[in-house]
Amino acid sequence: MNILVVGGAGYVGGAVVTQLRNYSDCNVRVFDSLLYEDTYRREVPFILGDVRDRDALRKALDGIDAVIWLAAIVGDGACTVDPEVTRDVNYRSLRTLRDLFDGQVVFTTTCSVYGANQGILTEESEVSPLSLYAETKLRAEEILADRALMYRFGTLFGVGDQFTRLRLDLVVNTLTARACTQGHIKVFGGDQYRPLLHVQDAARMLIEGAYYNDVGTYNLHSQNVRIVDLAHQVRNHFEDLEIESEEMSFEDSRNYRVSSQRARDHLGFEPVKTIDDGILEVRDIVMNRIKDADDPRYSNHGFLLSQVKQSQ
Repeated sequence: MNILVVGGAGYVGGAVVTQLRNYSDCNVRVFDSLLYEDTYRREVPFILGDVRDRDALRKALDGIDAVIWLAAIVGDGACTVDPEVTRDVNYRSLRTLRDLFDGQVVFTTTCSVYGANQGILTEESEVSPLSLYAETKLRAEEILADRALMYRFGTLFGVGDQFTRLRLDLVVNTLTARACTQGHIKVFGGDQYRPLLHVQDAARMLIEGAYYNDVGTYNLHSQNVRIVDLAHQVRNHFEDLEIESEEMSFEDSRNYRVSSQRARDHLGFEPVKTIDDGILEVRDIVMNRIKDADDPRYSNHGFLLSQVKQSQ
């Protein structure tokens, strides 16, 4: 099995490539633009390229049996930095993939497509995207509807591997990092729900999906959690941590709970990692291995803004 991991140098991609090294029947190739990195030093065949470059993508796909597609501008804020680039990367590039490749495709989308919705949401529930990020992922789903196995991920958390850039702009990771560095955390609103999923559980399902001959859309999450409850769960690991509440802004108005029963029934999905696992992993790295947790490189939005400022 020859697998191409598109976006294999990123937060999820790092976890995927690390786990794929345990598959003796698999040859791994990584295609990535290194948007957030300067180098790629893993001993894995690597192609430096951009998904907007049709010729580069065609060459990367040569001899490939399955594609795990992770390339995207990820996050509400990050997507607004350059909306046209976001559209090019997040869905227009998928038209090229569809034209060039007819093997198994595993695609990452997001539960953010549900927006603010009541009840427990299934794959058949109404979608209501509240951001450009969610809108572009929904457009990508439409392009790949009959061609890919698509996972709508909950909000990811935790540490994927020991090599790849850690994201500290995801709610569990953010709260944990601020608990480490500031001794207090802010909760905006707090009653809104998020479905959460550890990045290593996400990676495992992406790899398994590459071996399936299947298409369709599946929610993937481990637990639906209120933000305020999550803050108190973080406090369980930090003595004397203060929690401050503030009114919710529009950007924080997403509120949704999902069901992953379809993935459990049809794909055997069973998450292994807990929220506490993720908190402890991030706490260890922030306290012992990161010089400055406020460095923009740990935030998709912050990093892209810093690049725009440097170019002006």
